[in-house]
Amino acid sequence: MRFSTITAAALCAFFGVAPRAVISEAAQTTSGPLDTRTVYTKYEYRIPMRDSVRLYTAVYLPKDTSASHPIMLHRTRYGVGRYGIDNYHPRLGPGVDDNRHDYIVVMQDVRGSFMSEGTFVDMTPHVDTKRNPTDIDQSSDTYDTVDWLLKNIPRNNGRVGLWGISYDGFFATAGMIDAHPALVAVSPQASQADWFGGDDLHLHGAFVLDGFEYVSAWGRPRAGLTKEGPPPLEFGTRDGYQFYLDAGPLDSLDARYLKGRIPMWNDLMNHGTYDAYWKARNILPHLRGIRSAVMTVSGWYDANNLYGALHVYKTIEQTNPGAFNILVIGPWSHGQWGSGSGASLGDVSFGSATAQFFRENIENRLFDGLLTGTGRPDLPEAYVFEAGANQWRTFDSWPPADAGTQSLYLHEDGALSWQAPQARQAFDEYASDPARPVPFIQSVATDRTADYMIQDQRFAARRPDVLVYRSAPLTSDVTIAGPVRPSLWVSTSGTDADWVVKLIDVYPDNAPEAAAPTGTGPLRPGESMGGYQQLVRGDVMRGKFRNSLERPEPLVPNEPTKIEFTMLDVLHTFRKGHRIMVQIQSSWFPLIDRNPQTFIDIYHATAADFRKATNRVYRSGEAASRIEVNVLRTR
Repeated sequence: MRFSTITAAALCAFFGVAPRAVISEAAQTTSGPLDTRTVYTKYEYRIPMRDSVRLYTAVYLPKDTSASHPIMLHRTRYGVGRYGIDNYHPRLGPGVDDNRHDYIVVMQDVRGSFMSEGTFVDMTPHVDTKRNPTDIDQSSDTYDTVDWLLKNIPRNNGRVGLWGISYDGFFATAGMIDAHPALVAVSPQASQADWFGGDDLHLHGAFVLDGFEYVSAWGRPRAGLTKEGPPPLEFGTRDGYQFYLDAGPLDSLDARYLKGRIPMWNDLMNHGTYDAYWKARNILPHLRGIRSAVMTVSGWYDANNLYGALHVYKTIEQTNPGAFNILVIGPWSHGQWGSGSGASLGDVSFGSATAQFFRENIENRLFDGLLTGTGRPDLPEAYVFEAGANQWRTFDSWPPADAGTQSLYLHEDGALSWQAPQARQAFDEYASDPARPVPFIQSVATDRTADYMIQDQRFAARRPDVLVYRSAPLTSDVTIAGPVRPSLWVSTSGTDADWVVKLIDVYPDNAPEAAAPTGTGPLRPGESMGGYQQLVRGDVMRGKFRNSLERPEPLVPNEPTKIEFTMLDVLHTFRKGHRIMVQIQSSWFPLIDRNPQTFIDIYHATAADFRKATNRVYRSGEAASRIEVNVLRTR
């Protein structure tokens, strides 16, 4: 990923997204280029909040004075950029292009960022009861901003929309709580929601290692108002696998590179369980009384915040009966829907311009209908892309109500089937060595690549420390919808272990219809995808957190233990002639940090704590390991 807008490549590395999808410099491409200066007049303000802190805000006011216009607000952590009233953005966000420029576009640096006053607090804890002007959060800052805009920006029609991607999606999510009555439409896109529960930094208790790169830049305290982002971490190599392996335990990273100077890193290292620090930063419990229409957006291959998007949608459904609350998920990596065509990702083609379709037929319809006053658009509850079959689907609920639960069972000789095993005392085992962890991609990178969640897994299947189970060729299409739930019987010779489960779509060897579309993945353009092992969903459970993220427990050496967890939702069709595969391993490096395989505070482990272990997965009648999925009924 390249980061040309501000000097912080770590942003893209951490969020796995092209910079134009995250920050305002090129917030969103649309149907054509726009000479912003010819149709807008730019103004800059410092809007006072209730505690007198002033937030830098750029306002683009349409030159058309014949009508009033709705306000489209974007609040960002990563700098509005293009500072100065004569320095115009070339692209202004949803619903603005060469043919459409009817919105008053507002971009704001959030509190404590770039040119806004105050102190930035990561994942700002929400204050439910505000008794005095010092009780502030992202909700109150959004309210105060909207109120000021309505009173001070001419020719506004009294309706406001709010949107943002990734961290900026969190600000959109927080902004709809206790919202100003004029805020009628909100679209949190790839919104962070809970940094320990499953967004960005942790996967079922396991630390996502490229968080180090992000924190090394964006965790630095700001010296004062600035128009520049922080300098990125200099790896000195493109080989992240070797970089992190050579760096050793997490404490060594701090000693070598940060030297205790990054408060955010210190917080990460000192809060290794789901404690009060993380709970305060979970926005989900506060999503009550939502009055705005909400459209939550993400991608099936969003490596950062698919968790947040799914849980924001589900929480609003549960706590706000009758709310206008819809979900859109396409075949995208993090933020990919914000620009370009979305016709492919890595080696996999989707058969159409999915991102362009979203912007023109879903996003614009939502905002135009609600902000211009023409009425709520006729959009389905769930507008989701069916990967594998390469088509958009609509549902009245998500997950679909007509999906029935079935289980894929592990069998001897690497077989996978819908039938439960009958064998007695059967298991497969492998040696897990922290000194030789299983890589998460076959290429060289220092961070999560945009397409890792869809990449070919043949490189991993060939390792002796990866168990592989595959079905017979399918005699008909199988479509799964909703969460994937591993239920494994396992044991380890150590006292802790990671259990990585990958659900994979295996293409037939003679698949002439399938060819790599762009060459952005490991394959060359046009190269056959015969035998391709496409990752559909992968996740990890850190063994000590199997029962609770708050209270870790050791594994008893060599004692069979049941471990169950829920992976993120999918909508994927395994086509006739394809196979379904499951891979199980105990490292996924450097996507996640290495487990020492001893029960210890991993954030302060030493090199001596890392030990080899023999790990087993059981597949007997009494200890049947399986993957539970929701299978859609035949249409």
